[in-house]
Amino acid sequence: MRCPFCRGSDSRVLDSRTTDDGAAIRRRRHCPGCDRRFTTQETALLSVLKRSGASESFRRDKVISGVRKACQGRPVSDDDLALLAQSVEGALRATGSAEVPAHEVGRAILGPLRVLDEVAYLRFASVYRDFNCLDDFETEISALRDHQLNPSP
Repeated sequence: MRCPFCRGSDSRVLDSRTTDDGAAIRRRRHCPGCDRRFTTQETALLSVLKRSGASESFRRDKVISGVRKACQGRPVSDDDLALLAQSVEGALRATGSAEVPAHEVGRAILGPLRVLDEVAYLRFASVYRDFNCLDDFETEISALRDHQLNPSP
């Protein structure tokens, strides 16, 4: 790791700690060249494979902006959206894969969104699952009602 002050390539790790629920490692380093200390943060890369075949880095803010549209006019706070995005990222990282298909991101959003707000869930599901008719909505509403009556752990 290069020192940001003297650009020396020899730095020593003084301390390492996990951050962001274990998704990143924060390291405190010392540069023997200039005798200064600095902090680095390491995260494992998580990429999303788009339908077009292109790959891009996973970004929580994209999850939040997509879900925010479904939550428009609903009693959902920015903190709720941030927690949802963190939950989605955690679920995707838990798969152990460094690259996930875009449809898996949408699938990972559906569960936490259903718990957060059912109307926003229906809005998001209608786009994600490409609802074409009223029957699609009725089927999904029936599934929501069944889930309310028989919640699974």
